[in-house]
Amino acid sequence: MNKSFKEKLAEYSIWAFAFGYFATYVPYSFMTKVMSKGLLSSLDGKGLAGFSILPVTAIATTLAMIITISALGWWKYATHSKIFGISIPHPTKWTFLSGVCTALIIGTTTLAYTFEGLSIVFAMVLMRGGVLIIGPIVDKITKRKVRWFAYAGMAFALFALLVSLFDTNSYHVPFLAGVVIATYLASYFIRFQFMSRLAKSENTHANKKYFVEEQMTATPMFVLFLVLLAIFNTGEITEAVQSGFTVHWDQPYLWALILIGVMSQGTGVFGTLVLLDKNENTYCIPVNRSSSVIAGILASMLLTLVYGLKPPATSQLTGAGLIVFAILLLTIPPALAKIKNKKN
Repeated sequence: MNKSFKEKLAEYSIWAFAFGYFATYVPYSFMTKVMSKGLLSSLDGKGLAGFSILPVTAIATTLAMIITISALGWWKYATHSKIFGISIPHPTKWTFLSGVCTALIIGTTTLAYTFEGLSIVFAMVLMRGGVLIIGPIVDKITKRKVRWFAYAGMAFALFALLVSLFDTNSYHVPFLAGVVIATYLASYFIRFQFMSRLAKSENTHANKKYFVEEQMTATPMFVLFLVLLAIFNTGEITEAVQSGFTVHWDQPYLWALILIGVMSQGTGVFGTLVLLDKNENTYCIPVNRSSSVIAGILASMLLTLVYGLKPPATSQLTGAGLIVFAILLLTIPPALAKIKNKKN
C-alpha cells in the first residue's frame, strides 16, 4: 500500500528536527563562549562566570518552553488533574524524573562551554562521544535490537576520545569541568532509559505526552536548582549564582544572555524530538549527535573568524572527525536497509 504524503513526511521528520537542532546549537554555543570570555564589546573584556550566566538563561529557557508548547497547542497531551475545578497539566512520576535529568543536562551543557582552556570542540567530543557510547548500552538494557554497526560506531567513538586526549598542550580540564561532564553523561544514561520505556514508538500521542511532561518539568526544575544554589552557601559558586540573579538585568548585554536561553530551549525541543523518533537509540542518537558535532565545529570556526581566537587543536578536530565517521557508520546501514526493504 502506498504511503500517504503525511506518512512520508513523518518518516523523514527526524532530519528536519536535526536541522533545527543544528540551527539553534550554533548560536547557543557561540554566544555562550563569547559571554564567558568577555568578547562582547559591552563586557569590556570581562568574561562572565559560568554559574553567573545560568540564572538569566534559565529563566529565558523556561519562558521559551511555555511559549513553545502553547504555540504548538500541546498542553492537551499532558496528564491533567482537576484542582478546584480547574484542569491542571502535570507530569507523571517517571516523566518528572526524566525532566530532572534533562534539567541537569541543560545546566551542564551550558557550563561545559564556559571553562577557560576547554574548547567547544574538546568539550563536544567528550560529551557527544560519551552519549554515542551510551546509546547501544541503553538499547541492550531496554531489550531493543542492537545491530553490528552500533558496536562498531561505539568503538570509533572511544577511539575519538583517546585521539582528542593526545595533545596535552592544547587543553586543560579543570576538576569541576570533569564533574560537569560526568553529570551530563549520567543524566543522559538515565533519561534514555525512561525515554525508551515510555515513548519512542509509533504512538505519536505517547511521544507528545512524554515531550510535554518532560519539558514542563526540566526548565522550571533547572531554575529551582539555581535558586537553591543561591540560598545555600557553597562559596564561589553561590556568589556567582547570586550575582547572576541580580546584576545582569539592567546591563546592555542582557539580550545576549536571553538569546542563549532561547537557543538552549531550541536545542532542547529539536534534540528531544530527534531522540523520540520511533527508531532505536543507535539510529536516533547519531542523528542527534551529528547535528551538534557539526554545529560545535562551526561555532569554533566562527569564534576564530570573528574574534581571532585560537582555532581548535588538530587532535581535537581529528577526534571530532572520527565521531562524524562513527555517526556515518551508525546511520548509513539503517538507511540502506530501508531502501532494500522498499525494493522488496
